[in-house]
Amino acid sequence: MMGGAVVHLYLTHPQVRIDPAVPVPLWSLSQEGRARVEGLARAPWVRRFGRIVASEEAKAREAAEVLGVALGLPVEVRPGLHENDRSATGFLPPKEFEAVAEAFFARSDESVRGWETARAAQARVLGAVRGVLAEVPTTPTLFVGHGAVGTLLKCALAGRAISRREDQPAGGGNHLGFTAGPDAVLWDWRPMEEGPWGGSRPDESP
Repeated sequence: MMGGAVVHLYLTHPQVRIDPAVPVPLWSLSQEGRARVEGLARAPWVRRFGRIVASEEAKAREAAEVLGVALGLPVEVRPGLHENDRSATGFLPPKEFEAVAEAFFARSDESVRGWETARAAQARVLGAVRGVLAEVPTTPTLFVGHGAVGTLLKCALAGRAISRREDQPAGGGNHLGFTAGPDAVLWDWRPMEEGPWGGSRPDESP
C-alpha cells in the first residue's frame, strides 16, 4: 500500500512479431518482448501483486502467463481490456498507422477511418478496470494490456484530456501505478526494467 491506498499496476505488452497476414489481436510477443517480460517476472517488487488480469488479445495473454507462472498466480482474461478496435483498416504500414493514430487521439469523439473512437475505447477500458477492482478491492492487481487504451485509462484516472502526449514511450513494455481513489495515478509510464521508484530502488514495493 501507499499512504493506506491499495496500489494497482497497468502494464503494456512489449515488442511483438508483426505479421501483416495475421489479424493484429492474434499477434504474439517477439523474442525480445518475451525476454523483457521474463526479466520483469524476476523482479522482487512485482511479487506484491496478488492478482493478474489480462486482455483477451494474444500478446497480452502471453505476457500475463509468463508473470503468472513466475508468481504462482492464475491469469484472469477479461473482456473490455482489448486495444482500440482497428479492424476497419487492419494492419497499416508504420507511417500510415502513425498518421491515423495521431488523428485517433486528436479527434477523440470521431471514428477515424472506421476505428473505435478514443472516447468509446476510454469508457470501455475504464469500466472494465473498475469492474475488476470492485470484485476484490483490497487485492493489489496487475493488469496486462495495451498502449493506446492504457493511455486513455491514464487520462481518465488523472482527469486529463485525451492526448497522444500522454502516450507510452515507443516499444511498449511500460507500466504505470494507480489507485482506485482520487489523484489516482501514482507514477507515469516507466519501462518494465524499472521499478516503481524509477529504478533507484527496484527491489522495493510501492
